[in-house]
Amino acid sequence: MRKNYLFIIISLSSLCSAQVGIGTISPMEELHIAGANSTIRIEKLNSINSSGENDGIKPAFTFVDLSGDITISYGSGGSGTSGPFNFLIDLHNFVDDNPYGYSVPDEINTTGIVINNNTSQSYVEGEITNISFTVPQDALIEVKYGITLYVKGEDMSANPPPYIDVDYGQAINMVAYFRIDINSDGLTGSEMSKIYGKKGQYYETLVGGIEGFPYMNGQGYLTIPAGTHKIIFYGVINDNEASYTSVGFGGLPDYLKIRIYN
Repeated sequence: MRKNYLFIIISLSSLCSAQVGIGTISPMEELHIAGANSTIRIEKLNSINSSGENDGIKPAFTFVDLSGDITISYGSGGSGTSGPFNFLIDLHNFVDDNPYGYSVPDEINTTGIVINNNTSQSYVEGEITNISFTVPQDALIEVKYGITLYVKGEDMSANPPPYIDVDYGQAINMVAYFRIDINSDGLTGSEMSKIYGKKGQYYETLVGGIEGFPYMNGQGYLTIPAGTHKIIFYGVINDNEASYTSVGFGGLPDYLKIRIYN
């Protein structure tokens, strides 16, 4: 019996090196796409094949699942399941610590920002800090924050410790929240009227208590247009009108996280 064999030998440098180059004859990785303006098109993800997520008007964000596959869906919920796109901000200490150089006993720093509620006042609002951030498209954002507090009975920004205590026998209400300055062009009347992530704590003054830094933790959700905006945090102090209350914000590490959803 006679058998004929046909051998076809194909010699490709990209196969020999196990690297494939597009736009280059010298690939540096397994897949190397060269060119400053190079793009990738996956027609499975376009508006024709995935019209529910890619409407042809705004871009649909893609995710990488646990298998390493690129998909428009997020998680294991199947088509149409959306999830967090990215953290716009993840700061672990967004309020200044101890700008006055003072320290309280046991080497605990004092405060970054001081808001004072004088005698003759029962309500005071003051700005704690502000942070700019950029949103790539109209989206829902989630803001989570934690701010430390320190409470005393005299202006901590004017005097070094030890500070006098607040008057005993009263409950002091401390509140934190934030406003959004759309396009960072100054707060309008409408923007001033909208507050988010409001959180309050009571500080009861009794004999025998100890000093410490309570945390004010809050979160808020809002829809926001594409662009660069400013988030502004405020602190509010409510106390007895006859008492002097000084509240410091940011004496210990704080945190701020802003996450965007598509």
